[in-house]
Amino acid sequence: MKPILKRLHRYYFIQGEPMIWLTGAGLSLSLLMIMGLIVLVVWRGAGAFWQEDLVLLKTKDEKPVLAEILNREPMPAAEGKPSAGFRIRTKIANRDLNGLDFRWIDEPTIVSRERPKDAVILERQEYGNFHGFLKELVRDGQPLASPAGGSALAELRKLHAEIRPAILKLKAREREEVGAINAELEKERLRVKTAERERPARLAEITAGSERRTAELKVRYEALRESLEKERGLLSATKAVFADAAGQTKEIPVDEIVRIVLPNDLSLPGKLGLYFSRLGEFVFDEPRESNTEGGIFPAIFGTVTMVLMMSIVGVPLGVLTALYLREYAVQGRVVRIVRIAVNNLAGVPSIVFGIFGLGFFVYGIGSSIDKLFFPAALPSPTFGTGGILWCALTLALLTIPVVVVASEEALAAVPRGMREASLAIGATKWQTTYRVVLPAAAPGILTGLILAMARGTGEVAPLMIVGVVKLAPTLPVDSSWPFLHLERKIMHLGFHIYDVGFQSPNIEAALPMVYMTTVLLMLVIVALNLSAILIRNHLRRKLSASVF
Repeated sequence: MKPILKRLHRYYFIQGEPMIWLTGAGLSLSLLMIMGLIVLVVWRGAGAFWQEDLVLLKTKDEKPVLAEILNREPMPAAEGKPSAGFRIRTKIANRDLNGLDFRWIDEPTIVSRERPKDAVILERQEYGNFHGFLKELVRDGQPLASPAGGSALAELRKLHAEIRPAILKLKAREREEVGAINAELEKERLRVKTAERERPARLAEITAGSERRTAELKVRYEALRESLEKERGLLSATKAVFADAAGQTKEIPVDEIVRIVLPNDLSLPGKLGLYFSRLGEFVFDEPRESNTEGGIFPAIFGTVTMVLMMSIVGVPLGVLTALYLREYAVQGRVVRIVRIAVNNLAGVPSIVFGIFGLGFFVYGIGSSIDKLFFPAALPSPTFGTGGILWCALTLALLTIPVVVVASEEALAAVPRGMREASLAIGATKWQTTYRVVLPAAAPGILTGLILAMARGTGEVAPLMIVGVVKLAPTLPVDSSWPFLHLERKIMHLGFHIYDVGFQSPNIEAALPMVYMTTVLLMLVIVALNLSAILIRNHLRRKLSASVF
């Protein structure tokens, strides 16, 4: 027995066999947990836009409700007693009538369930969805006759198909034309303030010209405002009268309806079409209803733009730092201290970088830029407040240590013989570095870029301080000079998840948006990283081909 124990001790414990198995088991468990979490998030997110049937539920004690049945679970049991049955969680909508969107109903109290074919779901600009039955259409308070042989619902769909595009065009005009006039008025105001500071001799002349121009712009503004209000009044004159399951009526302007759905009359292809229509709206539209409905395109655009700007700023600085430390600096105590400092920076909490960005970039550099280049706009800050530029620079500082460490490792992996061969044939130090060392180290440097992008995309805490906001539907890119407005605030997918999930006034309604935004954030990270990985693999193949 003793020799057997010795052999076991020799072959398993001394050689580390149990630790290898434990390490493999721990890695497998971690991967399973990660995959399980991803599958859960994707499953919950993918089902967010699937349309369930509308069920008319009549109960013993409560008023009837027209609701979507979301899930079913055992009723909470009293202490020491078994559960008395099941209950269902329903989405009853009609927040403006009921005061809430969701409700638990005990199954034993349900008397009957029906699926009426004429039950309608209205997706609205405000107050969430409405569940009900169409009663009539009115225009300016008078009933609107339905077409011969048609129905009021068919007429409503026809009117909605005409009014909805007109409303979107009207909003685009308000944003573009009114915004252009306001921008011109602001230019005239700044022109006068600049003259007060720099051209006092011509102040009267400039003020008179500015007042004439301002008067013209105000006339244009009033004419445009009256035109827009008249057009909006015509579009909002038509209203649909709906009744809920309990008989309460509600007049809903057709211009406030986003989508009309008859869920109980939809076939499977119809539900699939509706699903992808909602998915497209989620990806490409602006948010509405406190970010709990609509789309998140501004957040997608802000996240991708900020990460790209971060990479453009942070990667060259990180590579240059690594290049100096590895290729040019005299290896000694100072260089070792610098390396230790860089490694320690990688472990500093991200919120510390946010505080530094606020103090150094926003209040320091930004305020100086305002004093030098935008003095007429003061005390209103231009760059002296949060913006996409400061977000990108703060994230660049956050990720530079990752790039430095990865780049140094890549440079160290380049064989010394390649450097010596280049120097031996007469190349200078810089030519050797630029034409030999950097191309050979490029795949490893891109690995640092991938790690930096992965970390920067998911950061939220520092961005809350230096420029990310809850709602910024206006993109920092437009047709006005300088086209990319780096001083504007942006939305971010990570902050959007935090805001909707923890700060929303209607948490239950926000849950589907949280899951879908999480899925989309993971897809954005995968897409950015995959692009860098493809470039890295291309460089590896190119380098291998050039060597052999």
